[in-house]
Amino acid sequence: MDKNELINLYNSDLSTLLERASNFVRKDIELCSIINARNGKCSQNCKYCAQSSHYNTEIETFPLVGIEKVKDAAIDAKRNHATRFAIVTSGRTPDESDFDKMLEMIKELNNTEGIKSCASIGILNDSQAKKLSETGLKRFHHNINTAKSYYSSVCTTHSFEERVNTCRLVKKYGMELCCGVILGMGESIEQRIEIALTLAEIEPDSIPVNILMPVKNTPFENYFDKIDEENILRTLAILKIANPKSVLRLCGGRMRLSEENQKRALNSCVDGIMIGNYLTKTGRNPDDDIKMIKETGKKILCSIT
Repeated sequence: MDKNELINLYNSDLSTLLERASNFVRKDIELCSIINARNGKCSQNCKYCAQSSHYNTEIETFPLVGIEKVKDAAIDAKRNHATRFAIVTSGRTPDESDFDKMLEMIKELNNTEGIKSCASIGILNDSQAKKLSETGLKRFHHNINTAKSYYSSVCTTHSFEERVNTCRLVKKYGMELCCGVILGMGESIEQRIEIALTLAEIEPDSIPVNILMPVKNTPFENYFDKIDEENILRTLAILKIANPKSVLRLCGGRMRLSEENQKRALNSCVDGIMIGNYLTKTGRNPDDDIKMIKETGKKILCSIT
């Protein structure tokens, strides 16, 4: 579909739009979870991020955690029906002093029955992508975050093209790609359509959708009103229609949607959710999420081939 078609769909009757998206939604809901494996002191100036050293957000910072902590967190995620588990670290690129340890963490995840290994460790070069693939990493996560035309309004310490190049490297070395967005950062409706079309070109296996949770002392600290629940649902539907083969996953900030609208999304356009805590914010109790999914009549995907 082209830009004008998607804009017309975005502005159409909401129920009709969600029904259109429901033609592509999967029957089962896939759960994933993460561990914040290194926090804070990031050199990048992403205006939404509590971990940026450019802003005085007063978060706790810590170096790379131990392998046992990662393993324990993965086992706990598995108990909550997650089938994918990601190591997430702050920073522009993988810290070379930590990279070998990250590779060992990935090997440990691969030895955890029922869990597929994921990692979100920054912008990659060719050598790093190759090593991750050779180690057996199943899926790499790297968001585009917003539209190319809006990117300089969000971050200036690295480029949109650097993010897209990392996505290309992930696919070059045969890993699955998880690549998504953060909504509510001041982007226009047209830019949300641009995001959907860019992702259709990238063809990620999974599209995580985050909704901005404004952080005090960041440039976006007062951006609570940049998107409402209806426009979140409209954007989710457009993302699904433009990317019917990708798993559309609700992640950080999804509690900005009422439970009723989260259920509506699960029934119409969302194939997965991230459970447990996020990077610097507390998430929802996994038991509540499991209960919510069951109330939609959908089942939780318990195994992945």
